[in-house]
Amino acid sequence: MSSSAKASGDTPTKSTGLHIGEIRPGVAKVDPIVTMDGISRRFGGLTAVDVEHLEIPRGAITALIGPNGAGKTTLFNLLTGFDKPDTGNWSFAGKSLAGIPAFKVAQMGQVRTFQLTKALSLLTVLENMKLGSKEQKGESLLYAVFPFLWKAKEVEIEAKAMELLKRFKLDAKKDDFAASLSGGQRKLLEMARALMTDPVLVMLDEPMAGVNPALTQSLLEHVLGLKKEGMTVLFVEHDMHMVRHIADWVVVMAEGKVVAEGPPEQVMKNPAVIDAYLGSHQDTDLGTVTGRITLPKGKK
Repeated sequence: MSSSAKASGDTPTKSTGLHIGEIRPGVAKVDPIVTMDGISRRFGGLTAVDVEHLEIPRGAITALIGPNGAGKTTLFNLLTGFDKPDTGNWSFAGKSLAGIPAFKVAQMGQVRTFQLTKALSLLTVLENMKLGSKEQKGESLLYAVFPFLWKAKEVEIEAKAMELLKRFKLDAKKDDFAASLSGGQRKLLEMARALMTDPVLVMLDEPMAGVNPALTQSLLEHVLGLKKEGMTVLFVEHDMHMVRHIADWVVVMAEGKVVAEGPPEQVMKNPAVIDAYLGSHQDTDLGTVTGRITLPKGKK
């Protein structure tokens, strides 16, 4: 083992099936779905993101962790077209995303949720779902005058929306205004609405933030379900218990840079990660302490 590997806690001989070669920041992946090169974003004198190279493995659950202000949400915004980088190139499924607006990124199969949910409060739950469809025509004088041109597709979209609402146990709320939902129910609605686009990559920004413990288990199971259905998941999360037990791969950011990545059990032992993020209580299992999460079968 090289001296650099020893210093960083790397175990290059252990294969995860996701990476190629020695595990280090920017390590190549066997089948990357997202690739970033030289991505930077500055706000005045502050460099919020400075990623030299990063690949996200296809078909896996990847956690993006780091202290507040590390650049995680800014990186999400850059990847999904909600912000533009100052430098760099990035691609999704082999296609460059430079200059592509957020709605087209979503149509390509890369969708996201937000830390602060974006449900339209004065629309019903079902209406919110229908707006998430890629086939939603939006405002159109033609379809307003001749509704029969749109009727068959509208029925199809509503059927799909109801199917997802049942899956997320929100079907009883379909006629309620989104404003009446709890924080956890809004998180479920956002995740369900994201699936209306038939995504390939689902990006979740702090899916557990502000969620009542009663709904935490449900959200956890839905995240795991996305992978089972063949989707790739990239999520930002501060709950280390969740990260430890559902992530296949972990990327750690600090001060805008990727400082470590690898399997959860390896990253959690990395001295740089412990110092930058986990602190002196790195051995504490947050889920055990709070009782928030019941582990899925087979996860220990």
